[in-house]
Amino acid sequence: MRASFLKMHGCGNDFVVFDERRGPLGLTPARAAAIANRRTGVGCDQFIVIEPAEAGADAFMRIRNPDGAEAGACGNATRCVAHLLAAETGRSRQVIRTIAGDLPSEVLPNGLVSVDMGPVRLDWREVPLARPMDTLDLDLSVGPVSHPAAASMGNPHATFFVTDMGSIPIDKIGPVLERDPIFPERANIGFVQILSPNRFRLRVWERGAGLTLACGSGACAALVNAARRGLAGRQATVITDGGELIIVWQDDNHVLMTGPVATSFTGEIDLEALPLN
Repeated sequence: MRASFLKMHGCGNDFVVFDERRGPLGLTPARAAAIANRRTGVGCDQFIVIEPAEAGADAFMRIRNPDGAEAGACGNATRCVAHLLAAETGRSRQVIRTIAGDLPSEVLPNGLVSVDMGPVRLDWREVPLARPMDTLDLDLSVGPVSHPAAASMGNPHATFFVTDMGSIPIDKIGPVLERDPIFPERANIGFVQILSPNRFRLRVWERGAGLTLACGSGACAALVNAARRGLAGRQATVITDGGELIIVWQDDNHVLMTGPVATSFTGEIDLEALPLN
């Protein structure tokens, strides 16, 4: 069975997007991992499936990491799906349902897409952490980095603040930090260099994906954690390797993310040629 897909990205954070609203395609975790493989598959940071949604949402978005494991949130993918739905319906506003909650979105007149990523969660149980701990100052150190702040944007994040991004061996310490026992569900590990109170540099070692060009939920967590530390205001431009995102932490505790989306190409794949399990 051949199935169509889209290859999309937000600031270089790239996705393979399938549409199952007309019926299931048999996109098992094993098949998702095979398609996500950058050497033998299509390749992506996250594997996205658009599914039918119940009342109150325009579509359900299922997210899988490159290893096939399901993820709760992906801000850049949400913006990509919002762009697709807006083009399909002619409506600029959409509500995208995920396992982490409903994410209202809007395609703006300038072509950028804004998404309400929902309320940030700051209790240690919500991140989650393995034991009671102040989420503003975790007792965690590896190599040149230490004492991150933690938050959940529907998925767990730890944010380290550094003075020189170029001196941090992210490819070496990222995998260690992702799987530290303090994170029972693993974690996305962000590294932030503050440039000014409303502008900073971000690189993220993503849970199950590795170092990516951008991470939308990571940018949200970074802004929140920087504001909590008194290093930034409640709005900032976050510079990633793939582009810029505008993040706003609202007074109602919701976090808004705005940025560009793009379609790289369309294609078809023979699903029956891939492992089912």
